[in-house]
Amino acid sequence: MPPKKDRIPRILAVANQKGGVGKTTTSVNLATALAACGKEVLLVDLDPQGNASTGLGISRSGHSNTSYHLLFDALEAEEAAQPTKVPKLSVLASSMHLAGAEIELVGEDHREYRLCDKLRDCTAYDYIIIDCPPSLSLLTINAFVAAHAVVVPLQCEFYALEGLSQLTKTIEKVQKHFNPDLYIHGILLTMYDTRNRLSAQVARDVREYFGKKVYKTVIPRNVRLSEAPSYGLPAIIYDMKCPGAQAYIRLASEIIRREKQLETDPERRAA
Repeated sequence: MPPKKDRIPRILAVANQKGGVGKTTTSVNLATALAACGKEVLLVDLDPQGNASTGLGISRSGHSNTSYHLLFDALEAEEAAQPTKVPKLSVLASSMHLAGAEIELVGEDHREYRLCDKLRDCTAYDYIIIDCPPSLSLLTINAFVAAHAVVVPLQCEFYALEGLSQLTKTIEKVQKHFNPDLYIHGILLTMYDTRNRLSAQVARDVREYFGKKVYKTVIPRNVRLSEAPSYGLPAIIYDMKCPGAQAYIRLASEIIRREKQLETDPERRAA
């Protein structure tokens, strides 16, 4: 367990209800890159599929120290977190029980704040990255209520913008009813194919519409990014020199820069 610090961790939810956009790849490699930058990082796998856990070499667990038990039991995040092969990076593993958590949460008191209550005071970490399920469920709502901001991976393909308006409306509802300080940290263009004119067109359209909310960093379509999870490794560890890994290292640096800018000028979050 990392030593306690006298600061509140920055909590970023990585979310898009559309599957196959690079959400888990982003969660795993962003968390790894932040750790490589010297930050203490906790990755919370809130997706019942558990791909973020297996992508770090940790199986989707049936034991009692998982993100499911964090939601429902008297368990602290530091107790449940497991070390990974990456220095300074811990993971709170997924559980097969998360598949039924949606139904269990419906009847619970304070149901939208379960994750927030456990993570906001978790001072052992500089950053907490939440890998959300590919749906706008109560699990995702819990992540949004706990988070300070949302990172939105967006695939550079024809239907990229479909569903994004629904996601932004959900974020607005969470702002209104549960977490007024929540905002979109940035939109991340993923699976960019330099050989495909459509990728360039989608990137232009997204930047034109969302402006500075779109990260300068673009994640390319890269075979090594796809291979790495089968070895239980982030791409940054599997092949740090591959274009995908290098892109996530640049993304981590860009996010840290944005965070420093927000400290001096909080109004930037609305830009």
